[in-house]
Amino acid sequence: MIITKLLDKKVQKFIDKNLNSDISKLIFKGSPFADINIKILVNQIEAKNKSKKKLSTWFYSKNIIYPQKLSIEQTSSEKTAEFKASLFKGNKAIDLTGGFGVDTFYFSKNFEQFTHCEYNKQLSEIVKHNFATLEKNNVDFISGDGLEYLKSTNNTYNLVYLDPARRSDIKGKVFMLADTQPNPVDNLELLFSKSKNILIKVSPLLDLKNTIRELKNVKTIYIISLNDEVKELLFLLEKEYKNDTEIISVDLFNSKKTKKSSFTLNDANYTSNYNLPQKFLYEASAAVMKSGAFNQISEKYKINKIASNSHLYTSNKLIEKFQGRTFEIISVSKANKKDIRKNLPFDKANISTRNYMMSVAEIRKKFKIKDGGNDYLFFTIGYNKEAIVIYCRKILQTT
Repeated sequence: MIITKLLDKKVQKFIDKNLNSDISKLIFKGSPFADINIKILVNQIEAKNKSKKKLSTWFYSKNIIYPQKLSIEQTSSEKTAEFKASLFKGNKAIDLTGGFGVDTFYFSKNFEQFTHCEYNKQLSEIVKHNFATLEKNNVDFISGDGLEYLKSTNNTYNLVYLDPARRSDIKGKVFMLADTQPNPVDNLELLFSKSKNILIKVSPLLDLKNTIRELKNVKTIYIISLNDEVKELLFLLEKEYKNDTEIISVDLFNSKKTKKSSFTLNDANYTSNYNLPQKFLYEASAAVMKSGAFNQISEKYKINKIASNSHLYTSNKLIEKFQGRTFEIISVSKANKKDIRKNLPFDKANISTRNYMMSVAEIRKKFKIKDGGNDYLFFTIGYNKEAIVIYCRKILQTT
């Protein structure tokens, strides 16, 4: 078995020794071990390297075996897995699409018994080995189709979790939940027969309202961002739930800092006030932006929008716990060469655009502004329909 061969001390030493080696040169030299192909060794090296920041528990543990590196690329990070697992606890839970087992590892900390299902037999064996190495002993491993296992078992669960594959042999990348595999839309009756609570992880590209229409009984949507990049959308379904869906935007960071905001799905029920740029400028985080709660942001923080489609906000009083980036406005200019040269006495700045007719690259070329420095420029359209550039400095928030 390949796992046994890879666990040989000499093989493990070779992998660790070559983590920083030139992969093309390694392939050219070939394998130093007669019974292990160089491609298998290279995959272990590349997959382990991809785990260093994303999966440090695995990276820094001895005798961990890695699957194809694509599985590492597609798996949850430890940070997002730890957060989603913190939302639940109980006696029994099951992951129907276990993969490399990162979500299972963290969920199993909050359940007495946990079941990991994985269709790929070799991957299932790898995860089983790794969990033994990591001394995780309350997990059962099912090698096979998770839905078929669910049909065959008499067990019921506090939580059923699944992360359907987002690619189809026919359509390539998919943007509807019904096109994922396994298809949760067509199997909701089965899922609810085994648990009151269903948690589905979906692509960040999916539209919230369309996905709700596909599903039933959506209680909560979690939008999870890591270092201001949306990584996961989680749809929590509760059997017979009929009330409004709550949207929770979560910002996680490499530090232990976490920020959360709660919104409703119907932003049209709220209104925004508008104003010219005042003393401070606010840019909502990626997770908050994904929620679509642009008017609710204005009401929640008592701040004004600069324009209906810019999704930039302003105030005269500093909002200290805003979920996103905060800036102090230095000046506001018309977006033309004359005013920019007069009011912006530098040739280097960080540039962002919001509802603007030019790209950042086009702006840099036209106005000859290099990237970098401590100055920030926002090119946008004000509520009076005039193209403006807001010159500001970032305020570092401590909360």
